Amino acid sequence: MARYQVTIAYDGTCFQGFQRQGGRARTVQAEIEAALERLGWSGSAILYAGRTDAGVHAAGQVIAFDLEWTHSDEALRHALNAYLPEDVAVKAVREVSPHFHPRYHAVGRAYTYRLYVAQERDPLRDRYAWRIWPDVDVPRMQAAARWIEGQHDFAAFGAPMKPGRSTVRRVYRASWEVLEDASLRFRIVANAFLYHMVRRLVYIQVLVGQAKLPPEAIGEALRGERDLPPGLAAARGLVLERVYYPEDGQGFEPLGESLTASGDEDCG
Repeated sequence: MARYQVTIAYDGTCFQGFQRQGGRARTVQAEIEAALERLGWSGSAILYAGRTDAGVHAAGQVIAFDLEWTHSDEALRHALNAYLPEDVAVKAVREVSPHFHPRYHAVGRAYTYRLYVAQERDPLRDRYAWRIWPDVDVPRMQAAARWIEGQHDFAAFGAPMKPGRSTVRRVYRASWEVLEDASLRFRIVANAFLYHMVRRLVYIQVLVGQAKLPPEAIGEALRGERDLPPGLAAARGLVLERVYYPEDGQGFEPLGESLTASGDEDCG
């Protein structure tokens, strides 16, 4: 019996979130466990780095499980992909320590959020991006993003999965970029995230970009000095890009400072 660390990608459009829910709800976890059972897995539940909501995508979700497997890691990747549906794929497999846990050993997570500006919907873009209107001022949104970086109490932007847990998180990077197709992408890296934190941050930054709030509104909310209007960015624009671990080495260099491990659940 060995423990395997597996990186997966999925299109969240047709899933009711990552975590198994019971009943007939289609979830990423349930699809993976069904594929594993066809390979002789007899565990009760896989381990995972974090939950994602219905409609949220992933390019680098990390899971782990114990399995009796006599072939190579590459063979396991191919076998799992043969049994998984088209909207879930295994990207990498490696055998790890039997004590490895994808959530508790993670030291950072990276999310991206994509949106585009248009008066009318675009069915070919709407699956992976949030359409907004009116237009936004990107420099104002960049100014707002700078308030997000650092260690803050993000209670105004999300909630812990369990009542009473800390709402303090450390954000290492938060920035916007304009892509070649004129859509906008928000990138954020933190030690962990609160429930709905990324979608809430994006929504408020869009209001800043539309001059409905000043850029410093985020800083004021973080200090408990301002109440913000309710609202979330659409789930379809959000992607869990990567989960960082101490052994990743050069993966931390772009972050500008060392990451601090957090056992808090990631649920951006």
